[in-house]
Amino acid sequence: MTDKVLIVEDEVGLQETLSYNLKREGFQVEMAGDGAKALETARSWHPDLILLDIMLPVMDGFEVCKILRAEMDIPILFLSAKSDEIDRVVGLEIGADDYIIKPFSMRELLVRVKARLKTYHQLHELKEKDETGGPGDKLAFDNLTVDLARHEVILNGKPLQLKPKEFELLAYLVENRGRALTRELILDKVWGWDFVGDSRTVDVHIRWLRSKIEKNPEEPTRIVTVRGAGYRFEG
Repeated sequence: MTDKVLIVEDEVGLQETLSYNLKREGFQVEMAGDGAKALETARSWHPDLILLDIMLPVMDGFEVCKILRAEMDIPILFLSAKSDEIDRVVGLEIGADDYIIKPFSMRELLVRVKARLKTYHQLHELKEKDETGGPGDKLAFDNLTVDLARHEVILNGKPLQLKPKEFELLAYLVENRGRALTRELILDKVWGWDFVGDSRTVDVHIRWLRSKIEKNPEEPTRIVTVRGAGYRFEG
């Protein structure tokens, strides 16, 4: 089935360029030029992924993202000329899966779109297996298997010893595979809002996890650092 991409962008030239290149790659495409139209189209057309500008007429991209994230779990990628770290962090914290700074290369955009869709479909299949009694609680990534129900991690066929908080952190990362997560969000979801500490706690636990599951902890490929934001689990 052909994936559907909704482009939300008020700059007509960029809108047409994105549409042309996505259609060349085989995607179905719809476009919206303001926030209100974006909500209307997303609700009626049910896209598989949304490319969302931030500076939009009627309603900005941040507000659109917050509303859509509460209604659907599809990938949302921000496209923005706003390159400040605070904007990237805010975008990721309200539920975006990625933040692409303008100007960008079309090749990079297409790679990111395909990567997010691949992850989305994989997680959707796992969720369906879980709902039908299949092994949805067991997530496998090559030589690494995370069994959420049994609180067990297998690496190269052998059980991996993790501290309780290390497992909770890894579980949260794999459940959000492909999504950039800020340190603050991880701290809130894994340690709780009332935790007395700072984001360095996350960095320490990430370092411990990398030492156990990465082939080369100095050049991680599973838990990657998202510059200016936090971390993302790639699998």
